[in-house]
Amino acid sequence: MAGTKPVDFQDYLPIMADKLGGEGLIGELCNGFQLLMDQEKGLITFESLKSNSAHLGLQGLSDDELRSMLREGDMDGDGALNQMEFCVLMFRLSPDLMEESEIWLEDALQQEFKHHG
Repeated sequence: MAGTKPVDFQDYLPIMADKLGGEGLIGELCNGFQLLMDQEKGLITFESLKSNSAHLGLQGLSDDELRSMLREGDMDGDGALNQMEFCVLMFRLSPDLMEESEIWLEDALQQEFKHHG
């Protein structure tokens, strides 16, 4: 992409995770999904991402960059992101969070066993 400047991605997810905990972070990711999704389709489409991206400070991204984000997260090949695909993409874009997610999983499982054990 000649002529486009690289996207400055500041990884805020680990900071949010530290402040909110695992459940709080998932809640915030769900809120982010709601902001970006097409209200009629319940999915993040190219059109909804383009029109709502300013909410997340992404207004400077080109159409190609937005399409690339969709392709990267689109696991079922429908050209859009459902809530699970969006959350997985956000974790994949955050290397620090990926490392911490294993610890959260262990903590969540321990809590679950305490409640049901």
